Amino acid sequence: MSEPVRVGVVGLGTVGSGVVRLLVQSADHITRQAGRPIVVERAVCRDVGRDRGLPLPADRVSADIRTVSRDPSISVAALLVGGLEPARSMMIDLLEHGKDVVTANKALLAEHGPELFEIARRHGRSIAFEAAVAGGIPIVAAIGECLAANRIESIRGILNGTSNFILSTMEEEGADYADVLHLAQAKGFAEADPSMDVDGTDATQKLAILAHLAFGVWVPWGEIPRTGIEGVDADLMASAAELGYRIRLVAIASRSEGRLAMRVAPALVKIGTPLAETRGAFNAVSIVGDAVGRMFFHGLGAGQMPTASAVVADIIDTVVGRTAITFRTTGVLDPDSPAARIAGADMVQKHFLRVRVDDRPGVLSRITGILGEHGISIASVIQRDPAAADGVPLVIMTHACSTNAVAGAVAHIDASDVVSGATVCLGVLDD
Repeated sequence: MSEPVRVGVVGLGTVGSGVVRLLVQSADHITRQAGRPIVVERAVCRDVGRDRGLPLPADRVSADIRTVSRDPSISVAALLVGGLEPARSMMIDLLEHGKDVVTANKALLAEHGPELFEIARRHGRSIAFEAAVAGGIPIVAAIGECLAANRIESIRGILNGTSNFILSTMEEEGADYADVLHLAQAKGFAEADPSMDVDGTDATQKLAILAHLAFGVWVPWGEIPRTGIEGVDADLMASAAELGYRIRLVAIASRSEGRLAMRVAPALVKIGTPLAETRGAFNAVSIVGDAVGRMFFHGLGAGQMPTASAVVADIIDTVVGRTAITFRTTGVLDPDSPAARIAGADMVQKHFLRVRVDDRPGVLSRITGILGEHGISIASVIQRDPAAADGVPLVIMTHACSTNAVAGAVAHIDASDVVSGATVCLGVLDD
């Protein structure tokens, strides 16, 4: 048997603890997969004295990153701390001292990916990050390796388990957003401050990473249009169901006439399609390649052991040399890729509108007239009896049309004196 590979684990939170347990409890299986033993040589955490119930001697745990970065016996480091700093400085320190790095930090890669990849290549090291996107789903390997022969045409996915749990539970129980958010927090699916999950930030950062891999462009995640799920209510859910759809927070990146259109927002997805049937805290990703067509990936997108599984798989790939090979082209910018002018990029799809209008003659013709002025054709209209003081709900489904045209029409509608409040506009996905 070859000499063991010695690994440093930086961060002993939920994921880091899971990685240590998996490496120890599945040591025999991991040895067979890697061709040699993989042992946790050292660990770094803030609270050294805390008992985590891990099989690590106390003298192997420190609060100093240098115990890993300066240890010549350690060749691979699992960086499992969140946020931007000190995570960025820690990764640079590890790379500059000759460590290959495995990480689950999506925010770090979405913000500093090109810089960190360049530093790694300059020092002859690699960065593996399967766990940073979609937890246990091997989507990074699928794009970077399995689909390497394909020109990726589009990515569409549910990339945040917290928001998906909230939306699918609202749908199933007919409950309000606030009540289900509290339930998600009680079950541990949502943090005390859930803002990054429910406002679309988490999904947007993951989409930026996937676009970097799939399209060879670097899109700062803050420039990607995003809308969270806070405005989704039980009435919207019921209207969607009446039309044969469910509402999910969907991240989309697609090529369109030489440009890359991207966004994260709630959307109507047709009942019976894979995204519509993705429930609870699960993630799902649909990819269209020019040769293979549409492929679908589904699984737990978060949680201790699914994420730890992806981290350990990356450690194994690094040990056997697969990561060093694939990292040569991972995230390399493509000069022939679509221009990432996402703010002006357009998509063509059906749209769902909910407009609250005054209960008086001629209102419907005013609204449909505005849509017509913007070149938008209507597929169906549902006008309900007035049930509230804030206007009559008018539900409109359009035929496929430009998202930019719809945005202009909605602004025109909301400026009308027959409308109460802001119009809700959601994209519609039929496949």
